[in-house]
Amino acid sequence: MEKTALVTGASRGLGAALAEALAPTHHVIAVARTTGALEELDDRIRARGGAATLAPMDIAVEPAMEQLVNSIAGRWGGLDLWIHTAVHAAPLGPTAHLDDKDWQKSLDTNLTATRRLISLVEPLLLARSGTAVFFDDPRGGQKFFGHYGSTKSAQMALVRGWQAETVNTGPRVLVLEPRAMPTGTRARFFPGEDRAPLTSPGEEASRLLPEILG
Repeated sequence: MEKTALVTGASRGLGAALAEALAPTHHVIAVARTTGALEELDDRIRARGGAATLAPMDIAVEPAMEQLVNSIAGRWGGLDLWIHTAVHAAPLGPTAHLDDKDWQKSLDTNLTATRRLISLVEPLLLARSGTAVFFDDPRGGQKFFGHYGSTKSAQMALVRGWQAETVNTGPRVLVLEPRAMPTGTRARFFPGEDRAPLTSPGEEASRLLPEILG
């Protein structure tokens, strides 16, 4: 049976690196909003002898996610792996002056979409005794991280609750904390940072993959 991996947030950074690393062993269903970046990922996956299904869509659009999950169920019957790296990283700013539009988008993407995806994807993972993987980035309570820090912390609370609930029933739920990487998101948070000491997404994917597949 062909192994399957859904990667939400697959266009760049750690999501793209993990999707590429999984290419030799899994058919990758790659979800992101940026079509061009997904096509570049597809080229790299094909170069490694793998295959991908590209899904250029916004995870915050519930009908699109429902259609995708139904398509996965119809074609493969389940998922072996779900890796969730999609996030909205709103600009930093003082808590008293957070932008309403960015606040709502942070809630929609980082929290509400995660809740909906858990509900939609869980049956697919259970069908194959699969694994769901999330990544913590503890910024809650740090100054100027109001949008991102609060919604990311809430996402982790939701995920860890699901993790505790499924210990005996499945699916397996992992929460990992990656090393600092020179991603676009980090560059927006820490402009001017010396990026030389940071770990590349490819190296971090190689380090994390054994635990993800273990």
